[in-house]
Amino acid sequence: MLLDTASLYFRAYFGVPESLKSPDGQPVNAVRGLLDFIARLVQDHRPDHLVACMDADWRPQWRVDLIPSYKTHRLAPEPTVAGEEEIPDTLAPQVPVIEQVLDALGIARVGVAGYEADDVIGTLATAARGPVEIVTGDRDLFQLVDDARGVQVIYPVKGVGNAEVITEAALLDKYGVTGPEYADMAALRGDPSDGLPGVKGIGEKTATQLIREYGDLAGIRAAAADPVSKLTPARRKNILEGAAYLDVAPTVVRVATDVPLPDFDPVLPGEPLHPMALEALSEQWGLGGSLERVLAVLGG
Repeated sequence: MLLDTASLYFRAYFGVPESLKSPDGQPVNAVRGLLDFIARLVQDHRPDHLVACMDADWRPQWRVDLIPSYKTHRLAPEPTVAGEEEIPDTLAPQVPVIEQVLDALGIARVGVAGYEADDVIGTLATAARGPVEIVTGDRDLFQLVDDARGVQVIYPVKGVGNAEVITEAALLDKYGVTGPEYADMAALRGDPSDGLPGVKGIGEKTATQLIREYGDLAGIRAAAADPVSKLTPARRKNILEGAAYLDVAPTVVRVATDVPLPDFDPVLPGEPLHPMALEALSEQWGLGGSLERVLAVLGG
């Protein structure tokens, strides 16, 4: 099981009341919410390996070099540190606590400089020799779904207890594409939430239709360059005019699958790795029942 950790703690932060506070009055809703997510996921899915994948770089320069608008709107305004992601004031202090708690529990936490959590997930999912469950609220990772290799996405709807399991059949039913085709569709339609403009006049349905007709992005571009293809003049024009974007968009949209990962132990621990440190963290931050539930499912 691979956790898109930032996606989950953002959901926890906005889904759990901020009135949940530590003994000294600091919000811990993201910390406790993420622990509750982990407890429920382990209880329901019983993974033997669990990796909390982290954004060591939420906006890698190599992606920005290709598409300068990539995630630009998420940049924190001055006077915060230039280049940092804008995070709610009461969430930012909770992130180091989350990292400390995961480390004390002994849950593998992996991030690699120059890469997003998506890239770490893509690399691990591609290298895995058994079934993989990816837990994320980010549809970009649908591109990794592969029934033959047992790669599925658990996509939370309302918390992780109410989640869609995304298989190839679910993708075909909802979007009309397979996992690998999803990345081509996403490049064509664009994604305002990631600062990707897409091709003018091509939304999700049109992108899916073009993929069904021409196979993939390369086939669509070849059809646009072929004066006798059945593309309408407007679509042909928009695809040809979007050539510079389409030259680089696939590299930006597709997750990396060759990230140089550090050594780590992905085995789900049966007991805390650092029990004394964990106890101190629990007392300091008032982790209470949320931590107890994680310990119970690990011990079970």
